[in-house]
Amino acid sequence: MVFAPFLIMFREGLEAALIIAILIAYLSKTNKSEFKKYVWGGTALAVILSVIVGAILVFTLGELTGIVEQLFEGVAALLATIVLTAMIFWMARNAKNIKTELQQKIDTIISNKYTIGLAALAFIAVFKEGIETVLFLTASYAVDFGGTTIGIILGLIPVLVLAYLLLKGTVKLPLHKFFKYTGVLLIVFAAGLFGFGIHELMEAAEGSGIEFGWFGEHAYDINPRDATDAFHEKGAVGSVFKALVGYDGNPENLRVIGYVLYWLIIGGYFLRTYKGISFRKTVKSKLSRKNL
Repeated sequence: MVFAPFLIMFREGLEAALIIAILIAYLSKTNKSEFKKYVWGGTALAVILSVIVGAILVFTLGELTGIVEQLFEGVAALLATIVLTAMIFWMARNAKNIKTELQQKIDTIISNKYTIGLAALAFIAVFKEGIETVLFLTASYAVDFGGTTIGIILGLIPVLVLAYLLLKGTVKLPLHKFFKYTGVLLIVFAAGLFGFGIHELMEAAEGSGIEFGWFGEHAYDINPRDATDAFHEKGAVGSVFKALVGYDGNPENLRVIGYVLYWLIIGGYFLRTYKGISFRKTVKSKLSRKNL
């Protein structure tokens, strides 16, 4: 499991870098460079706290066993799914306005001489991304510790390079397109994570004596009989798809229902959101031509 944590680390890290770059660039543009230290202070504190929270969660996961471990993994997976989904939709609706909103907040903070507010603004923006990353990666660590670690490292490298270029002003990203296409991939990961969370919570419940009847029965079983087969969910190929998109060769009926409903509801809403944005852009374009 390398690609999923790589993409999460890359997207969330780049999102935080974009916000900080906007803050720093605006302070430079308005000759308020003396306030940059507050932005960097808030950023540093957010990164440190995110790492501490992540380390505590991963350490806790390593110490748990049996039903408690399954319960922890299931809850972490569902929480990560909720946070990821909410973040995807928020950025889809607000990516184009985020720069203007941040600049307005800076003006308000400086005009009120509430300089600590700059540190708070940077802290909240970065810590939010950090917690979203921590929640997903904690669930990812439960599936593949080594692959997740490699994915994090590989994701950090381009983020640091792009963050430097963004701060220098040598690179500009089309925010709307960036969040649109990475959002599609994140929905794929979130759907698999949602299914994994359902599976873990069911196992924890069954371990406590709770029965699910038909919902707990396997919907199908396409796993090869030999567990060493490449296409078995534990095999070389199957394990990659299991980590990446939540593939399961013999899922419970409830897991399948949850997975399908996630795609129908969340996937459908995602499509409507972007179709609505595209429609509004088309209308505005036609109106502007008529006015000309």
